[in-house]
Amino acid sequence: MTPETITQQLRDRFGAQVDVSPPDAWQVTTTDWRLLVLLSADQSWLRLLVPIVPAPTAEPFWGQILAANFDLTQEVRYALHENVLWGVFQHDRASLTTSAFEAALDRLLALKQQGIDPFFNTFLEQRLRQIIQAAKAQGQTLTETLQTLDRFYSEGLMGDMDGDGTYQTQALTAWQRQLERLWPEVEP
Repeated sequence: MTPETITQQLRDRFGAQVDVSPPDAWQVTTTDWRLLVLLSADQSWLRLLVPIVPAPTAEPFWGQILAANFDLTQEVRYALHENVLWGVFQHDRASLTTSAFEAALDRLLALKQQGIDPFFNTFLEQRLRQIIQAAKAQGQTLTETLQTLDRFYSEGLMGDMDGDGTYQTQALTAWQRQLERLWPEVEP
């Protein structure tokens, strides 16, 4: 894939949002994301980069992020540089095909769109399973566990309460949905 082909592929897909810095850099900027396309100093390697989140935001999920690199991300990877979690694709420029280039763009933009939500959701589910396991070990039923959570919210132990109880109702409804979904799966 030549630099000219890279320019054309980016312009075909992103139009006027493409900023070209010949001979070795491109940037695509939208309101939702920024994509950097860089060639190595000798122009033999192409690198696509999308910033995902600041590193401190991703820090609680490093283990899951590394596991995703191993199991899920296919041709793209998560990487850390300059205190930012990036989505990265690297490939030998000469053997890169336009279809592989397009697939890498798709996957990187999907990583950006997901952000760290999948890691947070997995983390949250693990914690919910621990709560269920502890409740079951104490002999509590699902109803008793929900009553305990209601008491915690009423006493202000589970966050700030607004004056009309809307937050507490919404939070308890979310707890109930998740606990009902996971309760049968967790062993004491």
